[in-house]
Amino acid sequence: MYLDKFKLTGKVAVVTGAARGIGLATVEALAEAGAAIVVITDMNADLLRGAVGAMTAKGYRVEGELLDVTDAKAVQRVHDAIVERHGRVDVLVNNAGIAISNHPAETMVDEVWNKVIDVNLNGLFWCCRTFGKGMLERGAGAIVNVGSMSGFIVNRPQEQANYNASKAAVHHLTRSLAAEWGARGVRVNAVAPTYIETEMNAYVYDDAEMYRHWVGGTPMNRMGKVDEVASVILFLASEAASLMTGSIVLADGGYACW
Repeated sequence: MYLDKFKLTGKVAVVTGAARGIGLATVEALAEAGAAIVVITDMNADLLRGAVGAMTAKGYRVEGELLDVTDAKAVQRVHDAIVERHGRVDVLVNNAGIAISNHPAETMVDEVWNKVIDVNLNGLFWCCRTFGKGMLERGAGAIVNVGSMSGFIVNRPQEQANYNASKAAVHHLTRSLAAEWGARGVRVNAVAPTYIETEMNAYVYDDAEMYRHWVGGTPMNRMGKVDEVASVILFLASEAASLMTGSIVLADGGYACW
């Protein structure tokens, strides 16, 4: 009874920004849980082809779609194409995101602020709005947004007011959509990870001071791994989390405790 709740048998899932890192780990988690198809979206064509090939080689049913989430019309086109092929989308994971750090607020230029907000907040909303509308029409669906512990704390030593603000907004957007859509069958939750071992964060190993702050500020005394975040996403996407909506689940190794 209980283990079955974690399965996604027959579900159609979409993961944005999924050609590597947390996104690709999430694709594998959803596919392993029995999803009928997982659509990998990314704006990098080469990475997308590689991700589809890697997952297909493991025996998972996946497809690829080029998508820049900041383009609302492109989001609609991709949604419509997936629905035309598969009839619906049951699970949406909004993973696409960027960070541009080490820009003090007083000298941050408009371009740096806008780029992060456009991807992390606007793009995520375009996807929630478009895919969520289809879910509401069917009266069922699960959306999982990838937020960050940076929506709860202010990171150090890097200055990144743009990123922190975008992720705090993602968390409250998650709650807002959950409140609007909960009675209509669509659950919306978020995961808020700590620093994760990904290509985007690899630079920290060359910066002793930053690494000391990142790991030294974490009670578990380590960075997280992509599969650890993907596991939380799988839980939130599944019926095991059927009573949860509007939840922001910290997966931060205890970082926010201090």
